[in-house]
Amino acid sequence: MPARRYLDIHVLQTVPPSNLNRDDAGSPKQAIYGGVRRSRVSSQAWKRATRTAFAERVPKADLATRTKQISDLLTTRLATAHDLTAQGAARISNALLKPLGIKASKKNAEQTSYLLFFGYPQLDAIADAISGRIGELVASDDAALATAVEQVDVKKILGTGHPIDVALFGRMVADIPNLNVDAACQVAHAISTHPVEIEFDYYTAVDDENTREQTGAGMIGTVEFNSATLYRYATLGLEQLTTNLGGTEAVPDAVELFVDCFARSIPSGHANSFAHRTLPSLVAVVAREDQPVNLVSAFEKPIRSRDGVLLESASRLAAELTNATTNWGQSPTKVMACYNGDESDVVAAFDRSLPFPELLADLKRFTTDWLTQDGTR
Repeated sequence: MPARRYLDIHVLQTVPPSNLNRDDAGSPKQAIYGGVRRSRVSSQAWKRATRTAFAERVPKADLATRTKQISDLLTTRLATAHDLTAQGAARISNALLKPLGIKASKKNAEQTSYLLFFGYPQLDAIADAISGRIGELVASDDAALATAVEQVDVKKILGTGHPIDVALFGRMVADIPNLNVDAACQVAHAISTHPVEIEFDYYTAVDDENTREQTGAGMIGTVEFNSATLYRYATLGLEQLTTNLGGTEAVPDAVELFVDCFARSIPSGHANSFAHRTLPSLVAVVAREDQPVNLVSAFEKPIRSRDGVLLESASRLAAELTNATTNWGQSPTKVMACYNGDESDVVAAFDRSLPFPELLADLKRFTTDWLTQDGTR
């Protein structure tokens, strides 16, 4: 398979008053771009929202978890799989994980000092690897147990058979490079296509048990918020995704899952106060065999309008894709899009709009064909 096969995902999404992703002071995150202040949602926030959405489509047992509690999770599996006491399972779990050299937390020796991203199936594989030897391991003293579990290559198990989420988002373990997994996707910070100002919601809460004579609020406070039309961008590298998944067979399903969940998910910051769950107004998937292209430069000059910014944002995005193709001489292999409206410039750049389920089905078919062809589609 050619090394250069990328899927760029471009999204325009309008959100009402909200605080999707706050900074350390509680304010909605911001960025200066094109000389003006923009609303910003970090890539980490949207990646977690996307990863969380996977659980609605894929059984939890087939996914991964990011946690400091790998020892506790393995202990539970060992106890269940091999009918061990909690104490006996914990002893074997600690012996199995010790060769990895993961630093323990200074505050809690039972936890690791950092979050580790691994698959539940990988934990099951570790538990299965000692089947038939339980009696021997339980009867061993600490030194003999340490020697006995050396036959189980835990590092190899954690380095293969990655679930979809680890294959897509990768894993970084600074002090154990052999456990690193290069991410197959990159996600940009979402920013507004226009200038944004922070506003304040002053609120009061009434004590329901107050009598008519007891006036005044039971609690007062403020929440900062803004509203925005966001440009969101992510790119998938199919060669890396194929490597992480151990072959091409699972790649089309992983691509469909990522694009579906990336488009539909939204960070949950202050969700109960703002109910900001909108859907995108434009999703475009661009297949490329040259290089990933982030089209955020379409909004370097901020859109200023009193009549809405969405249509202008779509036109700017369409023009940027067309200009990138014309000026750099490298045409996308295929463009698939779902959007509102029928403006000619948008249709010319993104082709006809498909209902989102049809876009996903088309994308899956295209990815399957693309992976089995040696040349450009």
